[in-house]
Amino acid sequence: MKTPRSRATIDDVSRECVAVRLRMLNRIITNVYDEALRPLGVRISQMNILVAAARLGLARPAVVCDLLQLDASTLSRNVERMRGRRWLETVPGEDAREQPFRLTVEGRRLLERCIPAWNEAQRQALECLGADGVAAVEKALRRSGGRAAAHG
Repeated sequence: MKTPRSRATIDDVSRECVAVRLRMLNRIITNVYDEALRPLGVRISQMNILVAAARLGLARPAVVCDLLQLDASTLSRNVERMRGRRWLETVPGEDAREQPFRLTVEGRRLLERCIPAWNEAQRQALECLGADGVAAVEKALRRSGGRAAAHG
């Protein structure tokens, strides 16, 4: 049987949980970008990997995981799919387990074609969040030590 005290706590969690609200907002904003990029056959998560590879030249998985706050299995799965689409290619490294990668010519062309769609999605996301919301996100990332603010 629920006590009045436990019920109030459950209600508080359902109304105030920051994690749930951030997940909801993440889905909304991610959908804005994914919808804009859909005609190009790319998702925002993949575009961010392409951007990281473009910026790094030779992208080492551990570095990309750190920059984008991804776990290794998520990055590996995405890179494998993107290699299959010829957007990325692996580069033989000193350590066979590492498998650094880079953009292909096709990947660079795709990334260039993505920019107008990304600009529109960025406009929509900024409109949705407002200047105060964007500033709050940036401040929270800086405060938490998140690196994605400098790379996303």
